[in-house]
Amino acid sequence: MRERQKLDSSMNSVHTIENELADATGLIEMAEADNDAAMVADAEAAILGLQKRAEQARLQSMLSGEADGNDSYLEIHAGAGGTESQDWASMLFRMYTRWAEQHGYKLQLIEESEGEAAGLKSATLLVKGENAYGWLKSEAGVHRLVRISPFDSAARRHTSFSSVTVYPVIDQSINIDIPEKDVRIDVYRASGAGGQHVNKTESAVRITHIPTGIAVASQTERSQHQNKANCWDMLRSRLYEIELERKKAETGAFVGEKSEMGWGHQIRSYVLQPYQLVKDLRTGVESRTPSDVLDGDLDAFMAAALAQEVGGKPKEKIEDLE
Repeated sequence: MRERQKLDSSMNSVHTIENELADATGLIEMAEADNDAAMVADAEAAILGLQKRAEQARLQSMLSGEADGNDSYLEIHAGAGGTESQDWASMLFRMYTRWAEQHGYKLQLIEESEGEAAGLKSATLLVKGENAYGWLKSEAGVHRLVRISPFDSAARRHTSFSSVTVYPVIDQSINIDIPEKDVRIDVYRASGAGGQHVNKTESAVRITHIPTGIAVASQTERSQHQNKANCWDMLRSRLYEIELERKKAETGAFVGEKSEMGWGHQIRSYVLQPYQLVKDLRTGVESRTPSDVLDGDLDAFMAAALAQEVGGKPKEKIEDLE
C-alpha cells in the first residue's frame, strides 16, 4: 500500500505539472495576441516555478534505494579538539534540525551528551517522514569547520571536525538476528535536564556490538526498558545499513564516507574566515552563504550527491530548491 501511494503521488505530480504547463503556454499565446506584456511575464514566472517543481520530482524519482523511503537515525559526534569541536557538533545538530523542520519531518531526540563547557559531545536524532533516509544518507562523513574561535581570547583561526552517521530505521519485515553473546549492555545515569526519573535512576542504556565495535545509546525515555528497546532498534538498523553499504560498494555506488576525523578525511568544508565558502569535496557543489547552509539550506548538496549516486554527473552549481 505504501508503494502504491508513493506511485500514485508521483504520477499525480507529473500530471499536475503537465496540465499547468499547458495552461501557462496557452496563456502566453493569448497574451501575446493581445499584446499584454504583464500577463506574459506572469505566465513565464509560473513556468519557472514549474521548472523547479519538475526538478524536485526528478530528484524524488531517484530515491529508489532499498531503504530510501524509511525514517532515519542521524548521529553527530564531536572530533578531537575539546570545546571547539563540541561547539561545531552543536552547530551541525542545529543545521540538521532546521533542515528537517523546513521539510516537514518530525524529530525525536534519542540521545544527547553535552560538552563540558559548551556544545555537544554526541547526539542522536530520529528523523521521521517519507524519504528521510534517502535524503540524509549522503550527509554521512566528516564535516570540517574553519573559523575564528569565539573561545580563543587571541581571536585565532581554528579548524574543527565532527562526524555524521546516518542509517535507516528498519521495519518488522526485515529480520536482523543479533545473538546476545555478541553484545555488551551498560546502564548509567542519564545526563541533561532533571525530572522525576532522569538523573535519579540508571535509566540510560548503551549497547555495544562486540564483533563490529558499534555502540548505540538512548537516554531520553523515562524507563530503562524503553531505552533498551530503542537501542536494540538502533543497533539492528546500524547492522542493516552496513549490509546496504557493502552492496553499494560492490556495485560502485556512492557511499557516504565514514573515516577518522581529521585532515584529508572530510566530505565537506565550512569556511567562515578569512573568506566564506561551503564546499562539498565529493561533488564540487559550493555555496558562498555559509549562514544559509548552517540554517538548513542543504538541498543543493543533497541533490548533487543523489545525482552522483545514481550515476549522473553532478552539476558544479545547483540552484537552491524550494
